[in-house]
Amino acid sequence: MGANIPPELQDLPISKRPPKTWSQTLNALLFIIVFDFANLMINAFQFVIVLPIRLIPVSSARNLYDEGIRYSKGAFGILLVLMSQWFAPTKLVVSFEIEGQGRFTNEEIEKLVEKDASGRVLALHLPQKAVMIANHQIYADWWYAWCLTYFMGTHKDVYIVLKDSLKWVPIVGWGMQFYNFIFLARSWASDRLHLSKSLAWLGRRAEQRDTPLTLILYPEGTLMEFILTLPQPDMVHSLLPRSTGLHYSLRSLAPKIPSLQLIDITMSYPGIPAFSYGQDHYTLRSIFCDRVPPPAVHMHIRRFDVAKEVPIGDLSGSNAESLPNGSASSKGHTVEIDIPENERVNFDSWLQDLWREKDKRMSKFLDTGSLVDEGQVRLEIPLELKHRREILDAFCFFVPAQMGWISTKLR
Repeated sequence: MGANIPPELQDLPISKRPPKTWSQTLNALLFIIVFDFANLMINAFQFVIVLPIRLIPVSSARNLYDEGIRYSKGAFGILLVLMSQWFAPTKLVVSFEIEGQGRFTNEEIEKLVEKDASGRVLALHLPQKAVMIANHQIYADWWYAWCLTYFMGTHKDVYIVLKDSLKWVPIVGWGMQFYNFIFLARSWASDRLHLSKSLAWLGRRAEQRDTPLTLILYPEGTLMEFILTLPQPDMVHSLLPRSTGLHYSLRSLAPKIPSLQLIDITMSYPGIPAFSYGQDHYTLRSIFCDRVPPPAVHMHIRRFDVAKEVPIGDLSGSNAESLPNGSASSKGHTVEIDIPENERVNFDSWLQDLWREKDKRMSKFLDTGSLVDEGQVRLEIPLELKHRREILDAFCFFVPAQMGWISTKLR
């Protein structure tokens, strides 16, 4: 769907690309119509089909409601893959750490990759209950991370931390509230207890119901902070991460999910030179409206057992059955007990070392076009749906539209 765009455009910064063609304008119009209509169907499904179930005064109704919300969230994850397939074709190039921290054995890699008879990757059996972190180059990072969870089978159970104002964006914001995304006001004094309580509740529910959970976090912070802040002297391609939010998140989830894993992804995009700002080359608009996507999205994956391999501190006093408590400050904010200083410093140092390794790998990518050495496993996974019937899932089978049409006939 849409017209093919010369690949040389991908090597030019957006500001230096030629004027938009009519085919690009048509592609943009079709993308906006299809994406907005699909989101409308998903949100209407939540309001018209799922929300009334929650009002039924029986205990089983809550479980049915939660499954309906999971389905709608999965529909959105499928929609992201479909939009890439139709309007901005690209592929994930996935590799795995085999030597340093967070490494996989060759036997583990063989087991986690599922292919069909033709060699097409069908699934990546990565941890089902995990916090996923990555370096943050462009706004589309979250899009492609969610697409990865489609192949992990956790796209129905993705959680993201967002700024509070986004919850009121029509349709999309309403949907994110149904998804149980966590909205913060960006005041840590008032946000940290809310973050801990929300994650503890999500973790306890996922463990009790044995459902997946993938929390996606970007420790480097926002892209605006990237612009305003210079990297540390020993960092070339990224900022040293801020550890506080990730530390609290892991400490909130770990007591509820003993098997919790940390998935660390190094993401790189072809065409972004060293010392450049990624948004100058790839924006959501240029990728999906102008149809100039990255030719590939490179992802190098490391995995850590949080309880055994991540220095989050002493949690022996935590009660897996309770939620974090706080007390009211003089200003009326809810506050939480601080993490001991030595534990905070240890975790921060560990995370910074992780990011320095990530930065070296990104340098390797600029030199060689690959995040790993020649001969190591690199999976090329086209961003395409595994089954055509999933197209209907992306629109929730048009159920709200069908109900609207039926209601007009009954008048």
